[in-house]
Amino acid sequence: MSSRSKRLGISLLTGLVLSGVAVTAMADDTLELSNSIYALSKPPEPQGGEWDFWRFAVGAGVVSMPTFPGARDTKVDGLPILSAGYGRWFIGANPDAGSLVSAGAYLYHDDHWRAGVAVTYDFLEPRQESDDPHLRGLGDVKRTTHAEAFGVFTYDWFEARSSVISDIGGNQRGTVVTLDAMGAWEATEQWSFSAGPGVTWGSSQYNRTFFGVDATQSARSGLAPYSLGSGVNEVRVTVGAAYRPTSHWVLGADITAAWLENDAGDSPIVQKKNQMSYGLIATYLFF
Repeated sequence: MSSRSKRLGISLLTGLVLSGVAVTAMADDTLELSNSIYALSKPPEPQGGEWDFWRFAVGAGVVSMPTFPGARDTKVDGLPILSAGYGRWFIGANPDAGSLVSAGAYLYHDDHWRAGVAVTYDFLEPRQESDDPHLRGLGDVKRTTHAEAFGVFTYDWFEARSSVISDIGGNQRGTVVTLDAMGAWEATEQWSFSAGPGVTWGSSQYNRTFFGVDATQSARSGLAPYSLGSGVNEVRVTVGAAYRPTSHWVLGADITAAWLENDAGDSPIVQKKNQMSYGLIATYLFF
C-alpha cells in the first residue's frame, strides 16, 4: 500500500469508527448526539483506485442521551464498533451513512464530494412504553430497516453533510432529512476539535409516530390528543474532540445540545425541549 493510500486509510477509518458516537440519532431515531465525528480528522481524499484496499475497525463506546425524544431523564447505552470496507463498499459502522448497522456503497467520490446509498437497521430501541411512566399507553416505537441516500462536501477545514433516511420496514417511521455543517481544527498531529450546527426535518408520519397522540393513545395514556404534520423538529449544536495516540488508536468525545422545535416541541409527550447528549468512544484501526 502506498504511503498516500495508508494516510487515506487512517483518515477514512478515523471518521468511520467515530460515527458510533453519532449514529443513534440518525438510524436509531433517538435525539441527535453529534455529527462532529465527520470533522474530527481530515476528510478522506479518495482518488480512483486508491480506495481499493481493505479497511477494518473494532472498538466500543458509551453514550448518554434522553430516554426518549423530549424526555426529562437520560439513559446510558454501550455501543460496539465493528466495520469493514473495500473500495466503494462498506458494512457495519459508517459515518456517512450515520449508522452502526449498515451496508452500502459510495456512488461518487472525489477530492471534495462523497455520495452514496445504504441500507441500515436500528441498533438501539427508539422508544419503549416501559422506558418512562410518562409513555404508558402510547405503545412502542419499533426498530426498523431504513433506506438512505447521503452526500458530503468537504473543503479544507469545513464539512457539510446531508442525508435522507426512509423507513422501508413498514413500522410507521416515515422519512427524516438531516443537514449538518462542521468546522474542524487540528491542534496537533494527535488532537482534533470540531464544532457546528445541524437541523432535522421529519415527514408527517415520522413526527406523528414520535410526537403525535391519536385518539386510542389519548384514551390509554390520559394525554391530550395531538396531531402534527411534517416540518423541522430539531436544531442542534455539537462540539467534539478526538485524540489519536498512535496511527491505530482513536479516542473520541462529543457533546450535543439540541432543541425540539415547532409542533414537535409543543407535543404533550415532550417533557423538556432542550436535550443534552454525550458520547465517548475508543477504537482500534486495522489497515
